[in-house]
Amino acid sequence: MFSRIGAAAYKEDLHNSIAICNELGNPQTKFKSIHIAGTNGKGSTSHMLAAILQQAGYKTGLYTSPHLKDFRERIKINGQMIEEDFVIDFVERTQQITAQIEPSFFELTMAMAFDYFAKQKVDIVIIETGLGGRLDSTNIITPILSIITNIGYDHMNILGDTLEKIATEKAGIIKPAIPVVIGEYLPETKPIFINKAAQCNSSIYFAAEEYAFAEIALSSQNLHCSILDTTQHIKENFTLDLNGIYQTKNLRTVLCAEKILIHLGFVITNEAEKYALSHTKKLTGLHGRWDVIAEKPTTVLDVAHNEDGIKQVLQQIKFIKEHSNSEEIKTHFVIGMVKDKEVSNVLSLLPNDAVYYFTNAHIPRALPAEELKIKAAAFNLKGNCFDDVNDAITTAQKNAYQKDLIVVCGSVFLVGEVN
Repeated sequence: MFSRIGAAAYKEDLHNSIAICNELGNPQTKFKSIHIAGTNGKGSTSHMLAAILQQAGYKTGLYTSPHLKDFRERIKINGQMIEEDFVIDFVERTQQITAQIEPSFFELTMAMAFDYFAKQKVDIVIIETGLGGRLDSTNIITPILSIITNIGYDHMNILGDTLEKIATEKAGIIKPAIPVVIGEYLPETKPIFINKAAQCNSSIYFAAEEYAFAEIALSSQNLHCSILDTTQHIKENFTLDLNGIYQTKNLRTVLCAEKILIHLGFVITNEAEKYALSHTKKLTGLHGRWDVIAEKPTTVLDVAHNEDGIKQVLQQIKFIKEHSNSEEIKTHFVIGMVKDKEVSNVLSLLPNDAVYYFTNAHIPRALPAEELKIKAAAFNLKGNCFDDVNDAITTAQKNAYQKDLIVVCGSVFLVGEVN
């Protein structure tokens, strides 16, 4: 329902989560977990960590949202989606409690995931929050590690209209005496994390202070970078198959988390780590993060849908243009958004020398392409409308020169409809 209608489907308490898990015998107490919140980067960080643990030999569960193509993408073990039969059986088994408490889609999905992971006797589960943190339905777990990737403006109608308010909601996943890693922070959010960790007597680690970027290079399918561990003064080279340059920030967070996991007793070899990071897509099935789906012209899918996400995409485009031997590369944006995002804020960031193809996903929450075009015109962004994202991509590919760049972005649901 949240995917379809947005904020009206959000439930601001944990009563249903607790009730349904009680009915199931509290499966969330039967496995170790890592809890991840943040405005952007949750998905990439979750998948990289899952790939590392999986490659290190641990039976690793992964709970993320939303999905691109198939609901079962949300619940995986060692990269394999939950079986259809389990989904059907779970819905049948929980009909009585569902009728009594009327849980949201997300609450029921969370309970399904926890029940599945417990029954499958996983070693460790990476659990991504759906929205916020404090009142997110996943926040009934006691993890061995909490991670907050970053704070930006998103879901402001639910989480609050300032970075401090949003950070306070995300900081709600910090638990008593459980270590927490902060991926990125801002001057106004750092004190919130420090205070919450102090209240909880939790060790706090700032990844941006423990790791620094050195060189960054990009090929069409890989990101090559070197990272300096500032605590040990060791520089290491990494190759990632998640090739957005913004992944360097997520990599710092992952490396900081990995160091804590090793301290907690997990055995992760350098070989397992390196292989996992260069094969995250293969090991976990993650897609939609600067995902190059075609060459000449380069056609990319990215689920960026808020101000921070779009800024990262624009940074990537700038990096490619600056490091290209080709003459001027023109950018073509295939863009569609949902109604409850800060649409004007996103549009204000986009360049007016690009070509635009306005489109929409086929869900009630989608902003119609015609409306998006009208809003974009206020920022001098020009282009035509397409009811289907695939028609928009085909047109863009016909219009673009081989050296040009086509970026499909603005909505997870839009990327999910790409054939």
